[in-house]
Amino acid sequence: MTEKKLESVCAANEEWKEKCPWYNRAVFYHIYPLGLCGAEPTNEKKEVVHRFDRLMEYIPHMKELSVTALYIGPLFESTGHGYETTDYKMVDRRLGDNEDFKAFVSECHNKGIKVVVDGVFNHTGREFFAFQDIREKKGNSQYINWYCGINFGGDTEFHDGFSYESWHGYRILPRLNLKNPAVCDYLMDVVRYWISEFEIDGIRLDCADVLDFDFMRRLRSETKTMKEEFWLMGEVIHGDYGRYANDGMLHSVTDYELHKGLYSGHNDHNYFEIAHTVKRLFDPNGGLARGQYLYTFTENHDVDRLASKLTNKDHIKDVYLLAYTLPGIPSIYYGGEFGMEGKKVNGSDEPIRPALDLKDMEEKKSEGIYPYLVMLGAIKGQYEALTKGTYQELMLTNRQYAFARSLEKQTIVVAANNDEKEAVIRVRIPYGVACIKDVQTKEKIMVKDQMAEIQLGAVSGRIFVCGCQETEEEEKKEGKEYKEEKGKEKKEEKEYNNEEKRE
Repeated sequence: MTEKKLESVCAANEEWKEKCPWYNRAVFYHIYPLGLCGAEPTNEKKEVVHRFDRLMEYIPHMKELSVTALYIGPLFESTGHGYETTDYKMVDRRLGDNEDFKAFVSECHNKGIKVVVDGVFNHTGREFFAFQDIREKKGNSQYINWYCGINFGGDTEFHDGFSYESWHGYRILPRLNLKNPAVCDYLMDVVRYWISEFEIDGIRLDCADVLDFDFMRRLRSETKTMKEEFWLMGEVIHGDYGRYANDGMLHSVTDYELHKGLYSGHNDHNYFEIAHTVKRLFDPNGGLARGQYLYTFTENHDVDRLASKLTNKDHIKDVYLLAYTLPGIPSIYYGGEFGMEGKKVNGSDEPIRPALDLKDMEEKKSEGIYPYLVMLGAIKGQYEALTKGTYQELMLTNRQYAFARSLEKQTIVVAANNDEKEAVIRVRIPYGVACIKDVQTKEKIMVKDQMAEIQLGAVSGRIFVCGCQETEEEEKKEGKEYKEEKGKEKKEEKEYNNEEKRE
């Protein structure tokens, strides 16, 4: 996309955004900070290492990608990978201190970027004060009921003199008892602290699929009073997403179903898988998450990199095209904008959580997926229908797929081709319009008898706006600008002639 065209896209009417919660229309960027900053794998609890200056460099980078929200975490003091929390009210010293994070959030807000952090409420680390108190005082500890399954007749490999429940059997992660009001009170106070001290805008709930439902309901209720439009998003892998994302629980959950379909549907040349997933989740007549905005991701800190999962890496553009235009809230995992590769090795997450210096990636901004994501971000921010529009499947084969996102006054049509050769498809456009226009190239395609013939390049896709109203408005604007320019030229010519006469 040329600079002039991109400026045109970005100069869109933004009135609709004032009536839409920030999180529903967001484009997210996801950072695993301990990895990105190259922090030590274990926290030796020595001096603070100030690394937020490195994270500060990502703020203008996010703006360039039209990112409007950042999910960053884990952030708070822990012993290792970040999810064994030892202090909920202290930033991990391997990243910096509380004042560093406060300044970082402030700068994000100054640039129009919301900040969401990890909330690890299912478990703590063994160094957390409540667990340490039980280790020290055993049956006399006031915190015995803070954890699940404390049994002084049992033991573990750590030989504490008792056993306990842990997350998936990992004993370094003792499980909190969220049925205990004292634990819930403490965690509500923690959230209140994050909001008041750092002014965060939301929380991503780690392991939400095993959290207590009453706890999540209370969290939703109480955060409403703490900060207007505070967002709660849960990590949920399988199951009925609608049980977690609804008006009384969380605002959103991680869309692992679509995540899987996005890469395997391209690897298998099977758009039916993706279309089926979208219908299962968002069909207005029974979809599991109908009416909800799920968190769409192509990769994250727990799964292999997208570029390493695609059989044909050229499919990466189509994957992101669908991630940005299907129902949901799109996101980029740091490094994904450069097509970074990475796979877990022997259970280690390090290859998918690498250190990354933006200065080393500068040359890649003009190639690969990066310019395409810049374009997608700008378009996502322009067209209201890509956020709020209803979904309608228009055309589907194994290798070609077209759908619409529609509002009363705006309809966007997206067409994708996963074949390694060009394709021409006929798509029914059921909206009574005379033409559709490619939002990137501005090419107009006429609609005859409600059918449009669309040419698609190999492994590529296109985005169209329906109808000529916008086209007519643009032509009027261009005509007005042309007349003004001609008028200016005539005025300058007249002044020049008058000057010559005086001489």
